[in-house]
Amino acid sequence: MGRTDGYLPAFAMVGLQFIYAGVALFTRAALLKGLSPRVFVVYRQGIATLLIAPIAFVSRRKKSSRCTLGLKSFAWILLASLLGVTANQNAYFEGLYLSSSTTASAMTNLIPAVTFVMTAILGMEKVNIRSPKTLAKMLGTVVCVGGAISMALLKGPKLLNTQLLPTKSLFSPGGENWLLGCLFLLGSSFFWSLWMVFQVPISESCPDHLYSSTWMCFLATLESAIVALLVEKDVKAWNLNSYIELSCCLYTGFALAVSFFVQAWCISGRGPLFSSMFNPLCTVIVTAFAAIFQHEETYTGSLVGAFAVIVGLYIVLWGKAKDLEEIVQVIVYESSGKTYRTDIEEPLLSDNNDEIGMNPK
Repeated sequence: MGRTDGYLPAFAMVGLQFIYAGVALFTRAALLKGLSPRVFVVYRQGIATLLIAPIAFVSRRKKSSRCTLGLKSFAWILLASLLGVTANQNAYFEGLYLSSSTTASAMTNLIPAVTFVMTAILGMEKVNIRSPKTLAKMLGTVVCVGGAISMALLKGPKLLNTQLLPTKSLFSPGGENWLLGCLFLLGSSFFWSLWMVFQVPISESCPDHLYSSTWMCFLATLESAIVALLVEKDVKAWNLNSYIELSCCLYTGFALAVSFFVQAWCISGRGPLFSSMFNPLCTVIVTAFAAIFQHEETYTGSLVGAFAVIVGLYIVLWGKAKDLEEIVQVIVYESSGKTYRTDIEEPLLSDNNDEIGMNPK
């Protein structure tokens, strides 16, 4: 039984990648049916809020000590919801709409590299150009970004399927759709990396992640609704005209809530690095199923770029793994002839950052 329990986090993360793949594929199909990306984000956030809020309420009632939101905490949560959730999800699903499920899934592998650059600039990550692990993280970042650019610009020969043009994007159909979609997805990765950086001050001021995430999800629902009302002039855009559109909103809202708990549980036991290592699996799943069931275009350049992004990701993760190995220190205290051994392990960004929350997928 103990051996089985040891594999449970891995099984959970593999299952979560299938859920993420379902979000990308299901949402792409619904958007091509006519569902507005902006309206979809509102419905998804609203459903996730309805699922998370009761659990957070019950959890707080069972706790003897409850953290409260001060002005500083609320300001950080508001900023994280605006950029890390509202801007992130609107950019992600617009990019998914304009490009493809495979491209959207591959682009999310940029997040660890972008986060490394941000944390290095802010001083959260140690940078020593003479250190092999730092050079690995820098090289991995360059390879990731180069792969993403290759996916956007170097399509190469078409391998499978014919083109599917979106019909309800903010932009007119044409050859520039793929590039615009990739730019939106790059922006989404940037916003999601910002969200993870914001978790440092949020965790310090409000340690109850379930409570802060509920507020974040609620505020993001209101913000997304404002964006949709400003952009969507046609009231009919709010209608769910097919079973697949309704099912997509329900499924992705449920997936958002489930991913919160699964990631929180896995990261608390194995750390954020363990969780990040499973991201490329989602790209492989989406690539295979999108080509088979959705007849998405598959280009040689896109596959090479996606492969480069995954390789770059693992180079960054290797450098981070070396960081964690050095952080696990043995401190020997000699007192009265006794020796004490203490293992200290630091999370990815900060001592107070568990890096848990809602994935944009």
